Amino acid sequence: MTDTNGTAPLVAGLLLAAGGGRRLGGRPKALLPHHGRPLVEHAVRALRDGGCGTVHIVLGAAAREVRERAALEGCVLLDNPDWAEGMGGSLRLGLGSLAATGAEAALVSLVDQPGVGAEAVARVRAAYRSPGSLAAAAYGGRRGHPVLVGAGHWAGVAAGAAGDQGARTYLREHADALALVECGDIADPGDIDTPEDLSRLGGP
Repeated sequence: MTDTNGTAPLVAGLLLAAGGGRRLGGRPKALLPHHGRPLVEHAVRALRDGGCGTVHIVLGAAAREVRERAALEGCVLLDNPDWAEGMGGSLRLGLGSLAATGAEAALVSLVDQPGVGAEAVARVRAAYRSPGSLAAAAYGGRRGHPVLVGAGHWAGVAAGAAGDQGARTYLREHADALALVECGDIADPGDIDTPEDLSRLGGP
């Protein structure tokens, strides 16, 4: 299956945006303000501008409010009722949704990394070769996000995704097949977990 231009493989964006921001006083990460708009919008734009024509978003904390306040037209929105149990369930839900679309790979991104933009998405997306592809952004040689997971790996990733363990265990076990794509020159992988991290967000 190809993207709308008829030439490129369908690499769909999968945005994990369910976090409740426990260490941020319970402020849902998807709704943190970034340049005057909810952070989730920035993450979607990065995926789309980076070449993902289809974007599935897994919501959790304050899902209704995210739907009401964020402009997410054209995205497939999924609610994870068990979001508080960790990222693993959101990853399983998202991959399950993509499995019904004919996508050949998922480009998995996290909502709370405002320094990861379209350039990094495009660079990792370009590592796609086949449904057996497996690649991840690297920062100074250290694996990070986004992560490209070919459809041939989805079942294995989903089987190991539990609690806060997303694809980490699977990627470690398949390190020989994992292509690391250095993105340290174009992106900042810092995430937003604590009040001190809020300085990573842009103002109005």
